[in-house]
Amino acid sequence: MKLYIKNMVCSRCKMVVKSELEKLGLQLFSVELGEVETISEISDLQKKEIAHHLKLFGFELIDDKKSRIIEKIKLLIIDLVHTKNNNINSNLSDYIVGHLSQDYNTISNLFSEVENTTIEKYFIHQKIEKVKELLMYDEMNLSEIAFQLNYSSVSHLSNQFKKVTGFSPTYFKQLKNNKRKQIEDL
Repeated sequence: MKLYIKNMVCSRCKMVVKSELEKLGLQLFSVELGEVETISEISDLQKKEIAHHLKLFGFELIDDKKSRIIEKIKLLIIDLVHTKNNNINSNLSDYIVGHLSQDYNTISNLFSEVENTTIEKYFIHQKIEKVKELLMYDEMNLSEIAFQLNYSSVSHLSNQFKKVTGFSPTYFKQLKNNKRKQIEDL
């Protein structure tokens, strides 16, 4: 039986979900981002117990088809940006359609209706979050970050960053450094 779980976004999430479901006595066949397959069937009472238990860790069981599709789109984008560094050989819509095997207009409209934003804007926000993360690590310069995330140029990255955050990447980095100094002074 498959369980669909919201908010699983990284390998640590997979480990937590696996561990907690095993504590509840479930035998698992596989644990992937957003999806767990159990060996045996699960009763409605067990589902309620699982839902309650996972909620303590910030996860939610997803029962309806629309929510599952939305979560799959989000997980595809998160994986693409945070694991694969936006490294695809096609455009975003083809990438998503290739993984979901559904009409892009349909899933795009559904995503916009439920999330109040477009798939493209969600994708851009995820890319900006990755840029912030890389700026915080302070191991790469802006040119390297732009290249890694497949931006056409540093200025394109900078413009998109400022549009989303209200700050230039350089200013954001200075803010981060100032906050770190204040904490270290304590």
